[in-house]
Amino acid sequence: MIRAFVVDDEPLAVKRLSRMLRETGRVEVVGGSSDPVDAIAALAALSPASVDALFLDIQMPGMTGFEMLAMMDPQPMVVFTTAYDQYALQAFEVNSVDYLLKPIEDRHLARALDKIERLRASPGPPPDWKALVAQLAAGGYPQRIASRFGDRIQFQDLDAVSEAERIASRFGDRIQILELAQVTYFFAHDKLTYAATEAKNYVVDYTVSDLEQKLSPRSFCRIHRSTLVNLAWVKEMDAWFGGRVLVRLKDAKSTELQVARERVAELKKRLGA
Repeated sequence: MIRAFVVDDEPLAVKRLSRMLRETGRVEVVGGSSDPVDAIAALAALSPASVDALFLDIQMPGMTGFEMLAMMDPQPMVVFTTAYDQYALQAFEVNSVDYLLKPIEDRHLARALDKIERLRASPGPPPDWKALVAQLAAGGYPQRIASRFGDRIQFQDLDAVSEAERIASRFGDRIQILELAQVTYFFAHDKLTYAATEAKNYVVDYTVSDLEQKLSPRSFCRIHRSTLVNLAWVKEMDAWFGGRVLVRLKDAKSTELQVARERVAELKKRLGA
């Protein structure tokens, strides 16, 4: 069994990937965390021999996955999980085990596990994470996002997709294309992410954190850990207790959404309030 530790700033993403790993029958998940600082402490408490691979998100607030790795000694085999191809390409440049583009698919996860097993049989030298962190700090990488269609991966500049107009919702074998202009807000509930419209809610294959990175900040703003609102649908804001705010939407139900206290200033800025 491959012993794995999962790190992602979105708790639902940790749970989902941990479940996917267990369901392969090839992996024992020995731990997981949504906070890179806590993850460092948890991994330090484990013996190096008890963790074969680290499944690590790169884009995390406060500390990136690369920065987290630079603080670890010894450093485990790593599979990066990311929505952005420039990080994936850098991962290969430093000889990481593999990378998984979100949303993660079973067959690509199986590919990464195959590679881990091969490397366990014939380990090579560890990657130079500190050199990579210095390279990242220097900047200059193109900002691009990856989209997958079957076995084909296409890369686009973020500037070109920052005003994306549609998003896919999958239900079984059926895929429905939603116009983003009709989505009033995205929200996470019971391990799934939904796109809310005036007609109904649709399941989408992204976490709220993925959507926050993917969608234009001119159109969508994260107002809560589990909520991303379409700014065009915001009708008004009302003060609430504890310094928090309620947002009322323009939909027929006058939907009210809670704004986390630490996100009020950013929302006001985005709305020009």
